[in-house]
Amino acid sequence: LGQQQPDTELEIQQKCGFSELYSWQRERKAKTEFCLHDGPPYANGDPHVGHALNKILKDIANRYHMMRGSKIHYVPGWDCHGLPIEIKVFSELGGKAQNLSAVEIREKARSFAEAAIKKQRSAFIRWGIMADWNNCYYTFDRKYEAKQLRLFYQMYEKGLIYRSYKPVFWSPSSRTALAEAELEYNPEHVSRAIYVKFPLLKPSPQLVSLIDGSSPVSFLIWTTQPWTIPANQAVCYMPDTKYAVVKCSKSGDLYILAADKVTAVASALETTFEVISTFSGVDLETGTCAHPLIPDKDSPLLPANHVTMTKGTGLVHTAPAHGMEDYSVASQHNLPTDCLVDEDGVFTDVAGPELQNKAVLEEGTDVVIKMLQASKHLLKEEKLVHSYPYDWRTKKPVVIRASKQWFVNLTDIKATAKELLKKVKFIPGSALNAMVETMDRRPYWCISRQRVWGVPIPVFHHKTKDEFLINSQTTEHIIKLVEQHGSDVWWTLPPEQLLPEEVLSQVGGPDALEYAPGQDILDIWFDSGTSWSCVLPGTDQRADLYLEGKDQLGGWFQSSLLTSVATRKKAPFKTVVVHGFTLGEKGEKMSKSLGNVIDPDVVINGGQDPNKEPPYGADVLRWWVAESNVFTEVTISPSALNAARDDISKLRNTLRFLLGNVAGFNPETDSVPVNDMYVIDQYMLHLLQDLANKITDSYKQYDFGKVVRLLRAFYTRELSSFYFSIIKDRLYCENADDPKRRSCQTAFAEILDVVVRSVAPILPHLAEEVFQHIPYAKEPKSVFRTGWIRTSSIWKKPGLEEAIESTCAMRDSFLGSIPGKNAAEYKVTLVIEPGLLFEIIEMLQAEETSSTSQLNELMMASQTTLLSQEPRSTTDVIERKGTFLINLEGGDIREESSYKVIVTPTTKEKCPRCWKYTAESPDALCPRCSEV
Repeated sequence: LGQQQPDTELEIQQKCGFSELYSWQRERKAKTEFCLHDGPPYANGDPHVGHALNKILKDIANRYHMMRGSKIHYVPGWDCHGLPIEIKVFSELGGKAQNLSAVEIREKARSFAEAAIKKQRSAFIRWGIMADWNNCYYTFDRKYEAKQLRLFYQMYEKGLIYRSYKPVFWSPSSRTALAEAELEYNPEHVSRAIYVKFPLLKPSPQLVSLIDGSSPVSFLIWTTQPWTIPANQAVCYMPDTKYAVVKCSKSGDLYILAADKVTAVASALETTFEVISTFSGVDLETGTCAHPLIPDKDSPLLPANHVTMTKGTGLVHTAPAHGMEDYSVASQHNLPTDCLVDEDGVFTDVAGPELQNKAVLEEGTDVVIKMLQASKHLLKEEKLVHSYPYDWRTKKPVVIRASKQWFVNLTDIKATAKELLKKVKFIPGSALNAMVETMDRRPYWCISRQRVWGVPIPVFHHKTKDEFLINSQTTEHIIKLVEQHGSDVWWTLPPEQLLPEEVLSQVGGPDALEYAPGQDILDIWFDSGTSWSCVLPGTDQRADLYLEGKDQLGGWFQSSLLTSVATRKKAPFKTVVVHGFTLGEKGEKMSKSLGNVIDPDVVINGGQDPNKEPPYGADVLRWWVAESNVFTEVTISPSALNAARDDISKLRNTLRFLLGNVAGFNPETDSVPVNDMYVIDQYMLHLLQDLANKITDSYKQYDFGKVVRLLRAFYTRELSSFYFSIIKDRLYCENADDPKRRSCQTAFAEILDVVVRSVAPILPHLAEEVFQHIPYAKEPKSVFRTGWIRTSSIWKKPGLEEAIESTCAMRDSFLGSIPGKNAAEYKVTLVIEPGLLFEIIEMLQAEETSSTSQLNELMMASQTTLLSQEPRSTTDVIERKGTFLINLEGGDIREESSYKVIVTPTTKEKCPRCWKYTAESPDALCPRCSEV
């Protein structure tokens, strides 16, 4: 058991049957089953440390529950569809990709995904992840795709899925709609924010009395999206907010804005405002203003709850085609919702010749601002750095754009989901609120995408009318085709073969078919979010645990919950554990450009320069995962890996010492009854039981970092620094079968068993390696096939704490005062006044003076004398005094006792065998060693 090397781990995996372990535990009889549903990683790249963090956490949980006796249900999966894979295909093929058909794109996307899966699977196996790797789930499997289509239709039939024209997040770079979970927010985005005036056209009756009709008045609005001004249909206000008519000192113009924003806006415009009058927002009702760019177009003044006072002027320019709240206002007041922007993010001809074919986020914005300047409606332009949504795949900014899409109606689903979440355990607890908040921010869920690599939405569209066809007959026909041939049929079969005969005759027949297959695919969050229906066992289909990164609170956790609630009104999980992201040493995000990306393969096998990138092995990676505070962000660096390696090295040394000293010991024939064991050995079993209980509780709470801290403290402090330093004489120098030595070996065997089983879920390679070297271990020689920690209630002896801790306190009081801190060269006399402390210490030494008693072993001296009265004074004496408070019976009995420690140099010689100063002459053995 020297330093474990990566190739050693591979040998252990093979010898100990890592690849067969999952199947073995599935076949055994078990009273309980533990189901961890694997959130599928995306099949678009090499394995990285984020994968390692997630998969290892899951494996630790699975191995723990398996050792506790549960049958584990864990099916690894992969998310195989979607735009990221399409993008990879296009980037690899370059210009050639533009000429590919949908079927060719799908073929190449599948090949790419399969290659990524192969790499990732190989890495997961190398990390020691327990699973049946020949039976995984893939979202591009025929059965999986067919199941998705069935769930889609179930939700459609219930009225939960509908087609509508609404604003959605749109990625011009990807030419598709996106869901909230497919966005990432760039906090460094720079927008061109503008202040614009909308001239008052028709004041409300209440407003007429507040303004001088001879002076023009304008409403002030502020927007970070100038390109949306041409699509303006209204200006919104807050009914209960106070507004003001102000006069600008610089221009003399009259403006209307929220009273609370007067000072801030005047400062931004580098002027001052004189407040002429104030009024309530409700007084604006029925008023209109002029569109700043379109002559003769009115923009009504409308009340709206989404108007806020945090930024801007308290008045909001409203473009229904380009904002979710704007669209809601338009729906209430029957406003036009025409979209002036196409799939590429450029203005259409409807926007007018000046704007046509100009990209809205680039030249289009510039032209709009120039048009506002020319019409004298622009008051100011400023650069604003703020958080803005980006396409998580292309890393390009998105726009909000109205288009016809398929949506999930979340109104009723969200209400039910929130109630069900109250019964779900979240770790950490704050994750529940975070998930509810992300759900509340989602007015609806757009599930259609304008791409080809995915599951087709099984809908047929009329060729000349705005109508579509979907029913149980058409859907079941498509499902059967997909089950037999896969979803490629949507693109490979002629339309007439995609419809069942009984429907075909109703829609024009094969020669005059009035409908064509739709070109939308399902959102990949719907893809992966329905995995519970395809993977989870039994009729209940609820997992005991979902464990993923915090980004999944708005992603897979949420899509799984929403689809499950929509189709069967229950959550798919009982417990949700949320971990953070992996970051660099300084807390920075990992990226190739920063040069701080750490490859798990390099961590395990080493890099080109072994001095800079040594091979740590998989167990070091697993220890790093376990000890990290995974509920926040997780940092990884060479220093963190070195610290993990050092921890494991110390643990290995501890285990080697334990193993070496149980050689020749058979627990069945050589164990000493607990009550006959040395007190310090009993004390260690007492500590061991407490450790085992705390470790078990920590595993139950998925607090693997606490498991590591408890173990590390035990093997470094309680074992290496304390226990091992005291009992070596008994182990090495007594007869092999002496009860004193057997007592220690009995404790060693129990300690070895508890420590190995405690660490096994985290360090499976080391645990199995140790198990192969336990001389008395029976078949099967596998820590994972022989259960969890076993302790005995008889180990619990809190009274021993007083004996051991008081004795060690007296020893430590003089150790620092003697040369070399070698107590073996001294005689110790303990003077303790009669009372509880004396009675406790007396249990450790029956005779007055001894060099072989339990008390002397604890004092680590050549001999120890125990007295209740102080002896005559002698020379060369080191004296220490103190008191010790004794607490017995849970604190019901308390007594303070004083003691005195007298230390004098020994007059004996050093025994050449045991090195204790108990021999009569330098070349003679001490009496104990002579007898042995």
